[in-house]
Formats: sequence, structure tokens, C-alpha cells
Amino acid sequence: MTDDSESPSPRQRVVRVPGSRRARLTPVPGSDPEPEASSGDESTLTVPPHRPKGPKGPNDDQLLQDVPPHY
Repeated sequence: MTDDSESPSPRQRVVRVPGSRRARLTPVPGSDPEPEASSGDESTLTVPPHRPKGPKGPNDDQLLQDVPPHY
């Protein structure tokens, strides 16, 4: 068995968040807890839907408008 009182490095701790159902971990020592900022315009992040080249089929418009059931 290990003795937790003599741990060689600091560990993450679980912190309760008031009003939330989930707990949160403290940041790992030596890490940057801030998310990376986007370096470009947000409009460049959106990808237009892929449209195949060539003649249209009879149900292409309907297939492009359909959304999978898990969305």
C-alpha cells in the first residue's frame, strides 16, 4: 500500500461546483488551464457542405437537406 501523505508531486483535486451536478478537477500543475484562442476569423471555420460534381440525381436535394437522427 502507498501512503498518500508523502506523495512526491502535487495532484489534481476534485472541486465541487455550487449549483452544478458535476464536479471539476483542478488544473494539472505546470499546465495552462486557458483554452487556446482562435487565430483566424470565425467565418473561416465553417465548412460549406460537400456537393458532388456531375449531374444531379432525382433525390439529391432531399439527401442534402436531411439531418441524421442523432443531431
